[in-house]
Amino acid sequence: MKNSFQAHATSARRLLYLVVACAFLNSSVSAQTFFGSIVGTVTDQSAASVVAARVTLTNTGTDERRTDQTDNLGNYQFVNLVPGFYRVDIEAKGFKHLTRDQVQVEVQSAVRIDASLQLGDVGQVVEITGQAALLQTETSSLGHEVEGRVVEQMPLNGRNVLNLVALVPGVVAQGSSLSNPTNTNISAWGNYQIGGGFGNQSAAFLDGAPLNTAYNNAVMLVPTQDSVQEFRVQTNNLGPEFGGPAALSKTSVPTAST
Repeated sequence: MKNSFQAHATSARRLLYLVVACAFLNSSVSAQTFFGSIVGTVTDQSAASVVAARVTLTNTGTDERRTDQTDNLGNYQFVNLVPGFYRVDIEAKGFKHLTRDQVQVEVQSAVRIDASLQLGDVGQVVEITGQAALLQTETSSLGHEVEGRVVEQMPLNGRNVLNLVALVPGVVAQGSSLSNPTNTNISAWGNYQIGGGFGNQSAAFLDGAPLNTAYNNAVMLVPTQDSVQEFRVQTNNLGPEFGGPAALSKTSVPTAST
């Protein structure tokens, strides 16, 4: 996946499939994006907040770097991050330098990286590796990531990348959605039941841009398999920024979005 990200840094696209409930819509919605974020709290070994610690975030695929300082509660945050792998470096006077590598940011994910600094010289380095999968405690949304290797290597009928939506638990393909998209009615392209909703009630986003038409909520575009880096299928409990498509739905049951 890292190699794919480096090779297609400017051309790779990210898809997003979602399910939302009309009962939880908010009339004021923000724009949808594919970006992720990293947040965290820095403390010492007594659990006291470390103020003004310098936090450096490095994209290991592009070497892009950002810096931040912890606030008076020891918190820091990096937003609008392109999906990929990152390294987090934290240093403060009187503490050992801490490095956390191979932090994966996925589409629409919020990753929490808390750190407990050890007393010592800043020239001493504590490197954390081999951690378990990171929990996304910053959001209650239920979803599943389909990573780049699957997108690139999975055999697909007609190279229809939307077929990979069916790999996610809670998704049931309907009608001719798994067929070759050539000469297929476009209403079939997004015809999936997601999270218990009706078929063809989904909304698709490509790099944050909506792909659905006003007529029958059809998906107007099937991206080529080579142009998609990864995508996320959101199946329940989404934020208000994804309320627009459901608000346009003609049903009052849970609806799905991409």
